[in-house]
Amino acid sequence: MRVVHYVGMDYDTYERARRVFGGPAYYHKRNDARVDTEVGPEDVVVYGDPTYREWVWDASAVPDKYTK
Repeated sequence: MRVVHYVGMDYDTYERARRVFGGPAYYHKRNDARVDTEVGPEDVVVYGDPTYREWVWDASAVPDKYTK
């Protein structure tokens, strides 16, 4: 199944892009190694900020007050 990956955008930008490109969707807060491993050959990637981050963003390792 084709999935649209939205990479490196704030939530408002994601919502606007989702209206244009649709879904099913997968949201990536940052462009990091996780994006490379999760995008399939049939998938579409929409970039807000294409800057590559060396470190993987893991929101589960950070208290909620820092990720909202």
